[in-house]
Amino acid sequence: MKEKIKRIVDHYGIDVQLKYLQSEVFELNEAVIRQRSNPLSSISMVSSRLSGRMNTYTKNIAGEIADVMVMLEQIRLYYDIPTSEIKNIMEYKVDRQIKRIENNKE
Repeated sequence: MKEKIKRIVDHYGIDVQLKYLQSEVFELNEAVIRQRSNPLSSISMVSSRLSGRMNTYTKNIAGEIADVMVMLEQIRLYYDIPTSEIKNIMEYKVDRQIKRIENNKE
């Protein structure tokens, strides 16, 4: 998979793929907005969780997350950013947020 993703960014070039990343992030944002703006989506989500199947909103969001993740992987590979570096940064940011949550407990 890594080689296929690298091939895509090498073929189209980083500028084109950065622009495409913006488009994919926008589409994910639109999917989230659609889910949040529909009052029945929460009921549908609970029903889907109980049945073990994804509802339409969740499937749409999952597809958009996958698109964004593919684009992010292209960017990561192009700039030769180690996965371990990203994981370290993510862990730092998650720990920082947990500390904020704990400090705001009443």
